[in-house]
Amino acid sequence: QVQLVESGGGLVQPGGSLRLSCAASGFTLDYRSIVWFRQAPGKEREGVGCISSTDGSTYYTASVKGRFTISRDSAKNTVYLQMNSLKPEDTAVYYCGTDWGLITCPTGWAKDAADYASWGQGTQVTVSS
Repeated sequence: QVQLVESGGGLVQPGGSLRLSCAASGFTLDYRSIVWFRQAPGKEREGVGCISSTDGSTYYTASVKGRFTISRDSAKNTVYLQMNSLKPEDTAVYYCGTDWGLITCPTGWAKDAADYASWGQGTQVTVSS
């Protein structure tokens, strides 16, 4: 059974940093790519980044590029989202997701959260002074 569990969210001041974790079970990250999405109140879930299972290549949406970094620890079967220089507009619930057969990050990885069948419960990130 595929399970994803996010952790690491919290309240941080603008300019601060947080590292989110996505612990996977029921499958190995060596064969499944992972996406990060976020959802702010009243908004649709939007893609943040993707890490490919084949070679660890990472992809980011423009608004977080240069500030966020995705990495993985195969031994712990965990993916991380390091978030630096946080802004109030980064406030959202952050989710990690995957899908059967998601070996690489597709060209349209950020297009639609409905493309991914498995999601964690989410972790709240609030950026405020």
